[in-house]
This record gives sequence, C-alpha cells and structure tokens, in this order.
Amino acid sequence: MALIKELNGCKPKIGNNCFIAETAAVVGDVTMGDDCSIWYGAVLRGDVNTIKIGDRVNIQDGAVLHTLYQRSVCEIGNDVSVGHNAIIHGAKVGNNVLVGMGAILMDNAVIPDNTVIAAGSVVLSNSVLEPGVYAGVPAKKVKDASETVGQMAHSNAQGYLMYKEWFLDENNYK
Repeated sequence: MALIKELNGCKPKIGNNCFIAETAAVVGDVTMGDDCSIWYGAVLRGDVNTIKIGDRVNIQDGAVLHTLYQRSVCEIGNDVSVGHNAIIHGAKVGNNVLVGMGAILMDNAVIPDNTVIAAGSVVLSNSVLEPGVYAGVPAKKVKDASETVGQMAHSNAQGYLMYKEWFLDENNYK
C-alpha cells in the first residue's frame, strides 16, 4: 500500500478513480483531482507548502513534486504527464502539458497550456514560458506552439488513463 501521510494537520485529498502505486509517497498538503495516477517511487511531498494536481494527471515512476517553504507552490493542470524521474519544484504547469523524463522545473516557473518540455531539460526559476516545445539546459524554445503539440501532450495523458485502469482492475492482481 502506498504511503499516504498526514502531516502538520494536512491530510492528502485524493480524487475519484485514482491509482497510487504501492511504493509511491503522498505527504501533507496535496490535493489530487480525479483519474490521476501516481506511479512507482514517485514522491509528492506537500510538507512545506501546497501541491495541487488537476484531473487526468500522471506522475510517472521516480518523479518528485516539492516546493519551497512559504515561497512557492506546485500547481499542475489537467491532462498532464510528468515523465519518469522528472522534478517539479514549486512550478505552475498548465493543461495538456508533457514534462519529459528527467526534466526539472524550478520554483515559480510557469509552463503554459499545450507545451512540451523535452526529456532532460531544465526550466529555471521564475521563467515564464510561451506555448511550444522546449529543450536543453537551460530550456529554450525549439518549436512554436501548434495544435499538434497540444494534442501530443494530451494523447500521452490519455494513454496513462488506460494504464492506470489495468492496475485498478483487481483481476490483474491474481
């Protein structure tokens, strides 16, 4: 069973039809929407400030969400995929966003709707991005926004809706 821990009077609030892997940790001031999935080894540490996650969000294996004490919050929109081993530290992420594997989003960064952050990229603190595709260290825009970019991010999140259902289906635990 996953570690879901109340801390300093804040108990995580988990939406309907969510999957939280047995080795995931969700601590403190965390609010999660419906149809989310928190995968193996992921950590959502709402111990020093708030973490808010929308609907149909997947936080993949090894990812970490955290904040700065009294200085940043972590906000994730709807239909967002946070890739394996990514770190979101006090950043705001819009809707239909794909955060690639190993990417890092630093405090008070703002990632708009319909954006892709490539694997391994680093979005620096206080960066306010425009929609598009970003890559590199520090992350730079490499492609302008398009319907295709937004749809790609949305489709990734939709795939994880299917995967989580496999794990919620008790027949798969035989």
